[in-house]
Amino acid sequence: MGHIDSDQRLRDESQTAHSHEQKDRDFAITLAKGLQLLQCFTPESPTLSNAQLAELTGLSRPTVSRFVYTLCALGCLRQVPDNGRYRLGSAVLSFGHTVLATIGLRQVARPYMHQLADIVQGAVSMGVRDRLGIVYVDTCRSRLVTGTQLSDIGMKHPMLASSIGRAYLCGSDPKSRERLLNEIRIKTPEVWSRYSEQAFASIEQFATLGFCVSFGDIHPTRYAVGVPLSGEVDGEHIVFNCTLHSHQRTAQEIVSDIGPRLRHMVGQIESHVCPRLGTERR
Repeated sequence: MGHIDSDQRLRDESQTAHSHEQKDRDFAITLAKGLQLLQCFTPESPTLSNAQLAELTGLSRPTVSRFVYTLCALGCLRQVPDNGRYRLGSAVLSFGHTVLATIGLRQVARPYMHQLADIVQGAVSMGVRDRLGIVYVDTCRSRLVTGTQLSDIGMKHPMLASSIGRAYLCGSDPKSRERLLNEIRIKTPEVWSRYSEQAFASIEQFATLGFCVSFGDIHPTRYAVGVPLSGEVDGEHIVFNCTLHSHQRTAQEIVSDIGPRLRHMVGQIESHVCPRLGTERR
């Protein structure tokens, strides 16, 4: 399968905001639309014009112009000289830094993540839930990894499409998992149609393997395996994955070697967070 269409993701999130507007009187739709503009900017589309923002969000051009002016005044956007486009401003970076600084587990996990990334010559990441996806809050890459960047802090993948998202589902209690799956099915029917079959197969295998897999589901040349941390840390469910280029390992090697290595790494991290959890994992 190819990349998730980012335009479709934005349309889904716009639809979600509209749904909140209809059902929740306390939901600030104007604020939501302003934040929606910021979410249009991605590594693939780092600069956007007002016209492009209007097309991506479904907002009118005058509304986009007002929001962009306000976001520029707040430092959340800045204009690119001479081409009428905008890019994210430094104020957004400060928000992200504050979030990352409050996730203390990153400091505990990073040495283990670095070690595994170097051993398997891939990338090892830590993620948390962001609505119907998983966003990376830390990534360690092997110094030998070449070519396409496998992962980075801030990358986000749909829950069903990724091994790390499927691992999140497996780490959730049954009722929470059922609610989340229903939300995914209703709010993102395209993602559900494309990935639910692979996701359910991977989730079913988790009971035996202790990890979830993804073989080229998001990108055809990438294989990945995901493992959830047992329990919560500061109210967050934490999940880890290991991603490699498909030419580095066969699917069978991902299952027989990489998956168990990642599962062991998570057990080591758990032994720092809670010794009982680490003992059970091993």
